[in-house]
Amino acid sequence: MDLHRRGLLIMGAAAPALAAALPTMTTAQSLAPADPTEVIRLWPDRAPGGEGVTVTPIVPERSTDPAYRDRYAQYTTDPIMTVMRPEKPNGSAMLLIPGGGYRWAVLDKEGFDVARVFAASGTTCFVLRYRLPADGWAAGADAPLQDAQRAIRLIRSRAAEFGVRPDRIAVLGASAGGHLAGLASARTDAAYAPIDEADVVSLRPDLSLLMYPVATMADPHVHAGSRTHLLGQTPSEARIAAYSLERMNWSGAAPVFLLHAMDDVSVPVENSLMLLTTLKAASVKTEAHLFQEGGHGFGIRLIQGRPAQVWPELARAWAARLDFAL
Repeated sequence: MDLHRRGLLIMGAAAPALAAALPTMTTAQSLAPADPTEVIRLWPDRAPGGEGVTVTPIVPERSTDPAYRDRYAQYTTDPIMTVMRPEKPNGSAMLLIPGGGYRWAVLDKEGFDVARVFAASGTTCFVLRYRLPADGWAAGADAPLQDAQRAIRLIRSRAAEFGVRPDRIAVLGASAGGHLAGLASARTDAAYAPIDEADVVSLRPDLSLLMYPVATMADPHVHAGSRTHLLGQTPSEARIAAYSLERMNWSGAAPVFLLHAMDDVSVPVENSLMLLTTLKAASVKTEAHLFQEGGHGFGIRLIQGRPAQVWPELARAWAARLDFAL
């Protein structure tokens, strides 16, 4: 059943109605943690450039294990942030951008599951469900970036409401979500026309964490599926260059934390290595951790018992040295 209900995606009084609209959990799902119910629509009326969009949103469940959920959002038309508030806020916010090859966004593995870990240490987390570039949006490849930039601005402009500092907004992106987080970190231009007072504030994050990111759009290390869904079957060299993170101007960007497994066969570790070279040349404060094993898309759950399971603590220690609580 589709989790997406346009009319219910508002805060406060709408929360009970939203909870009622969520699918009834089956026996196979009943042991998994409940979803947060505070949901924020990114756009007050409708997302920009949707006149040619005809897709219908879906959120299928792939898990048959009662201990966890594994959903993905596809054909999103009304992008949202789901808020996960900590019991003891530390003043920091984190926008989580899940991966999915720009074909869909995996909500649990790289969204809610990771958010729970950082919310437990006091960070107010926002899981982004963003639009996808091949669904007919006028902005095309920039449609997901519009959502990411708008989300950062909403968090910053409403920082007091969320109990966070406007200069302590991190973004964490995984896989193709890492590419999107990288775009939001590197690009200084707004991908959409301003619509309200939220669009007056800065659209760049104060800290960026990129997990096994899709960085390059160029052969031989490109993740072909991400490139196809973002730029089409035969993008020009100019388009490839324009959306390759390692070819962008990162001067003045916020500090970056890179995390990758050496045995990642889906998104080769060269993606992080090339980006690291660019960040170093731009004098961006950067820390990189490369693990011998872990594969791709491990998030939190898939590396339990392996060396890479310590990555949240490594990220917290790095951020703390920058006076940024995570």
